[in-house]
Amino acid sequence: MIKFGPAGNSDSFYSEGHKHTVEAPAWLKGRGLDCFEYSLGRGLTIKEETAKNIGEEAKKNGIELSVHAPYFINFANPAAYEKSFDYILSSLKILKAFGGERLVFHVGSSMKAPRDEALKNTANALSRMASEIKSDYPEYKNMRLCPETMGKLGQIGSADERIELCKTDCIYTPCIDFGHINAREHGILKSGDDFRALIAKYADALMERAINMHIHFSRIEYGKGGEVRHLTFEDNKYGPYFEHLAPVIREFELCPYIICESDGTQAEDAAEMKRVFSAQK
Repeated sequence: MIKFGPAGNSDSFYSEGHKHTVEAPAWLKGRGLDCFEYSLGRGLTIKEETAKNIGEEAKKNGIELSVHAPYFINFANPAAYEKSFDYILSSLKILKAFGGERLVFHVGSSMKAPRDEALKNTANALSRMASEIKSDYPEYKNMRLCPETMGKLGQIGSADERIELCKTDCIYTPCIDFGHINAREHGILKSGDDFRALIAKYADALMERAINMHIHFSRIEYGKGGEVRHLTFEDNKYGPYFEHLAPVIREFELCPYIICESDGTQAEDAAEMKRVFSAQK
């Protein structure tokens, strides 16, 4: 079943008097939404007990939870492997406390290394991590680890790179951020055919994992180096547009979680995506 929801709490959540994410599941249910992504991007500051409390509220209200791992991860740098892997393990612990199964993460940046070398290092690291999770951390073996496409050119995160990294092990389910892809490719997603070609590529390469992909969607301003900043659906200068993606999701019979990352209006824009998708039945 396709699910729609925000990444983090909208400005309206707080303007209506809510103060803590434990209140978010009931708030989201009241708006007809189905999922929520909790960000650990700036650090692992949430306590496990708090995560369990939020998870209980989510289960009560039919909201599926996912987690975004810290931004500090860089599997492209072999010297940073242990630290990056620790961030993943710590995030999985919180995800388990939430009762969720999807962990989104950035794989890192090439920095000064040649691109092909950085990609090879990243693939080796993800292969190693999958093996270590399966052998040493069986409590996480059924989790979906979702490496995300990225919006800046220096980051390891093109659509093709993400496919190659997901091929390293079946533990990886792609997180396709269409705003990021559009930003790094300077407006490449202009029509349904553009989305169709991209999704077909994932479906051919990853099959079931593509069907159950994790999706991030927002409009993103971009410049020479790719992503500049996230926008809202009120912006009409930069894409992409969900109206072009919605029929393609139906065509390929995808069952994704669709997380909106708009700037401050993520719940409202997630609800708009759900409305657009439902209207096409």
